[in-house]
Formats: sequence, structure tokens, C-alpha cells
Amino acid sequence: MRFEHWAFDRRLLTILLIVFVQMIGTAMVHPILPLYAQSEFNLSPEVITLLLTAFFAAQFVAGPFIGRLSDRRGRLPVLLLSQAGTVLAFLMIGWAQSAGLLFAARVLDGVTGGNIVVALAYVTDIMPESRRTQALGYVMASFGLGFIVGPALGGVLASELGPRVPFVFAAAAALVTVLITWLTLEETLSPEDQARNRRDKGARISAAALVSNVPLMAVMCVTFVGHFGFGLLIGTFALFAEAVLFAGDDFAAVSLGVGLLLMTVGIGQFFTQIVLLPAALRRFEDPSIVLLGSIARALALFILAIALGPRLAALSMVLFAIGSGLLAPALQSLVTKTVSRSLRGAILGLHQSVMNLAVILSTAVSGLLFAIDPTLPNWLGAALYSLSLAPGIFLWLWARNNDFGKSAKVAVST
Repeated sequence: MRFEHWAFDRRLLTILLIVFVQMIGTAMVHPILPLYAQSEFNLSPEVITLLLTAFFAAQFVAGPFIGRLSDRRGRLPVLLLSQAGTVLAFLMIGWAQSAGLLFAARVLDGVTGGNIVVALAYVTDIMPESRRTQALGYVMASFGLGFIVGPALGGVLASELGPRVPFVFAAAAALVTVLITWLTLEETLSPEDQARNRRDKGARISAAALVSNVPLMAVMCVTFVGHFGFGLLIGTFALFAEAVLFAGDDFAAVSLGVGLLLMTVGIGQFFTQIVLLPAALRRFEDPSIVLLGSIARALALFILAIALGPRLAALSMVLFAIGSGLLAPALQSLVTKTVSRSLRGAILGLHQSVMNLAVILSTAVSGLLFAIDPTLPNWLGAALYSLSLAPGIFLWLWARNNDFGKSAKVAVST
């Protein structure tokens, strides 16, 4: 028994290391990409935000397929394939000579960007339901650590060595995750499990089953509304920082400032997963934690909307990280409780697609809103986070009077 517990811990720690290294690379490039596209290719804000739209549109299309493929063919080969796509995409961005290649790279990264979905499915495979939210919280802590290191490192590299260098470093970080996965992880789905998942024609998620599943629809509503606000934030944050928070500074100073601000997000995420989420789980169920996270994110965006300098923006970023750190693991845990084991990858992929659809729509309009007023995306995001409280309250009330997992599984998997 002790050996089995050690083996489980080893697998979880390996997944956390993979996510950490992956997020270092991702966090390095995302804050810099809008400034890179503006300075190197002279793209307008409306076009720059479409780079994010292209990425999330590709993820939206590919997400359910990647998740379901991991159910049927195993977590490990799908994880390796998606990680390799990320390596190639970052290299394409770093060596791009045209805006068209930038868009092609973002589409490629989106199509193969199911590695986080598969990593989450891997964690749900090895964790009992009673410990799943906390384990997913540890994954979010790895996100946070990556965002502590990545944005600051990317900002320093861009300001000291040029805007293309961070993308090469990010590709190297993604390559490290490929090697770690290949050399250390073991498959969680046996050949028999994979064959059963391929044969099980009844294990599917139909539109009718989704609509009839009350708690799942509430979770998806919270996810969609919240991520629409999130898309408005990420689509314009670097541009907002240049226009408002660091007005008048040059590219190097803005890159470094944006990197340091996003580093505070990582610090807040890590603190939330290590301290706040375990404390919340001792007192509250997942639906209550969803409400707490939604309130924190709404307050964060209201603060950012009135910020005129980096100090108030840093406070906003910390509060936003706390809200996200509470909200994301609870939503992911609730989603996995709605289906049988054979559909975990698929439902996580579907959940990812709902997030992506919201971000697709919001990033597509965020540039237009920014062109009207640099603070408008933040105000609208704050209002939407406030609206997400409505389905969150409904989910909380429903869970008080129903057996969440039992009712949800019957509604989806039959």
C-alpha cells in the first residue's frame, strides 16, 4: 500500500512539473505577443487581438476531439503529440517574417494545444473524487509558479535580447515537457480501458443529454460568462498597460512592466492553491467555492478599470488570481463528476471548448472595444463576472437539494 501511494505521488508530481515547465513557456510569450506583433509587424489592436481569437478558435474545434482521443487511444500518446505541436508553434512565431505565419502558428498551437486538457484527465484518472478538487488545485498552483517565473523572464529577455528571443526559449521549455513526459510518465488507461471506450457507443455526450443535465448546464454557464470577461482582459491587457499603466514608456519598459504585473498573478495563484483553496475546501463544497471565486474576479476587474498606474493594477491582478485559483479547480472537479470514467477526457475537452468559445467571441471584439476606450474591456469584463454569479447561485441552491454526482451522471452517460 505504501508503494502504491508513493507511485501515485510520483505521477502527480510529474504532471505538476510538466504543467509548470509548460506554463513558464506560455507565460513568457503571451504578454509579449501583442507588443511583438505591433512593433515587428505594425498590426493594429483590432488585428492583434485576432491572434488570440485564432488560437482559441482552433482549440474550440480540436478540444473535444483531443479529449475523446485520449479516452480511446490513451493519455500518453495524445499528450506527447500536443506538446510537440506547441514546440513547433513557438519556433514559428520566433522566426516569423509575416503576419500570416503568426496566425498559422497560433492555429497550430490551438489545434495541438490539448496538453493541459489531457493532463487534467490524467489527474482525474489517478485521484478519487474526494481528493480531486485539491489535486486540480495543485495543477493550478503549478500554473501559478509558471506565471511567477515566465512573465518576468519573458519581459527581461525581450527588453535585453530582443522581442524574438522569448519565443525560442518558450519552445525549449515545451521541448523539455516532451522529454519529461516520454521518459517518466506511465499510461493511466489500460489497453482494455481504451478498447472498451472505443467500443462503448452508448458513452457519448449528446446535445439532448447536455440540455437535460441541470448542474452541468449551470457549470457551463458560469464558465462561459466568466471566460468572456477573461477574454476581454487577456485580449487587451498588454495594450491597456502600454496606453494607460505605462503611458509614454518604450517597448522594453512596457514589456518588463507587463511581465512583472503578470508575475503577481502567478504569486496570487500559487498562494491560493497552497493556502486559500485547502482552507476553503475544509469549510465549503465546490459550488460555494465557485461563488467566492466569481465575486473575487468581479472585484478585480472593477479595480483594474479605474487603475491609472501599476500599483492599483498589481492589486487587481492578485485579486484576480485568487478568484481564478478558487474558481477553476472547483469547476473542473464539478465537471468530472457529471460523467462516467470513460467520458472524463471528453467532458474536460467539452468544458475547454466552452471556455474557448467564450474567449473566441470576446477577443474578437476586445480590440474594437479598446479602440473606443482603453478601459471599456475592463468595465465590461467586471459586469460579466458579476452576471456569472446568477448561474453560480443557481448551482449552489441546486446542489443543496440534490445528489450532484448521481443525477448528473445519469443525465449525461445514458
